[in-house]
Amino acid sequence: LTQVSVRRQQISQIVEDVQRVVHQLTTEISHQDIRFQAVPYSDTYNGNIKVLSPSQFLVTVPVRGLAGYREARERRWRCYTLQGARLSCPLRDPEGLQQWLEVEQFMKSLWQWHEADVNIEGDIVPAKVLQVFRKLVENAVGTCHLSGKVSMLTHHSAVWVAVETATWQVELELVPAVEIPTAWSEKARWPPCLRRWPSRQRAECIKSFGFALLARSQYHWQLSFLQAEQVLLEQLDEDGGCRGRCLQALRQMKEDVWCPGKRPVITSHHLQTVLFWTCEKYPHLKDWRVFSKAFLRLVRKLHKCVSQHFLRHYFVRKSNLLQSANSGDLDAVAQRLALFLKNPQISPP
Repeated sequence: LTQVSVRRQQISQIVEDVQRVVHQLTTEISHQDIRFQAVPYSDTYNGNIKVLSPSQFLVTVPVRGLAGYREARERRWRCYTLQGARLSCPLRDPEGLQQWLEVEQFMKSLWQWHEADVNIEGDIVPAKVLQVFRKLVENAVGTCHLSGKVSMLTHHSAVWVAVETATWQVELELVPAVEIPTAWSEKARWPPCLRRWPSRQRAECIKSFGFALLARSQYHWQLSFLQAEQVLLEQLDEDGGCRGRCLQALRQMKEDVWCPGKRPVITSHHLQTVLFWTCEKYPHLKDWRVFSKAFLRLVRKLHKCVSQHFLRHYFVRKSNLLQSANSGDLDAVAQRLALFLKNPQISPP
């Protein structure tokens, strides 16, 4: 726990550097293409920047010109390639965290969202949005004279950049996001009945923040609940428990011992999901009074999920957050967690 404050200071400095770069880039991008908004600079918490690890960040870039979202009434499978040609067989229906997005699902839309550079037969296709967005990012790096500080990473299908900060180099995934603050996704059947955490009133408040759809793949948009998750995190310990401290220590141990490295298979998002599930199973303050007991309970839950290669998404419970993770990497983390649980200590034997 004494190392947590040092980590937080380092991350805070890195986030500040990242914010400046992201604000510069996205301000230029928004000037070039009205469909993308600038990510604002914030002296406090920035909801558009998610720290997955000290060297890996997720940055959501809001899009403009799509308002009045409603769930699609008809289920139709798409029959085209990304070039617009017809396929003999339709694409597989999306599952879990994925879904289609039609421009007709919005009451109001800019005419640019109907253009062929992002639209096929009425669908706003994430792969085409990413093609447009990647070119804008490349141009903005040059226009903002950031070539010595920011470089494009080409080994990803999504848009990734490497940024030199004052501390070390970090990698950012820049993701166009359709923010939908007026609704809650039908796929997120949350909260279930007979759950005591969070309270029903708190859950309804969290749902009022809505969700987002992220362009991270080819045909399907990915459901995201970053703002709802942040509200849950901010209100963890109103009863005086140690849930937040447990998460901080879990994150520190994950980064230092169990899963270090630049592109870890387990990220902060996985850890917070483990915490949410544990809070739901142990909703009372009595279970979060003694730090050591509460912390080891979280480690056991993490070990179980990593060993089984299965971590259910907290809001969309049909989705496995570890589905695409490398099995060998997960097994290595599981082994380190098992060693820790046999003999809990800071450094591995």
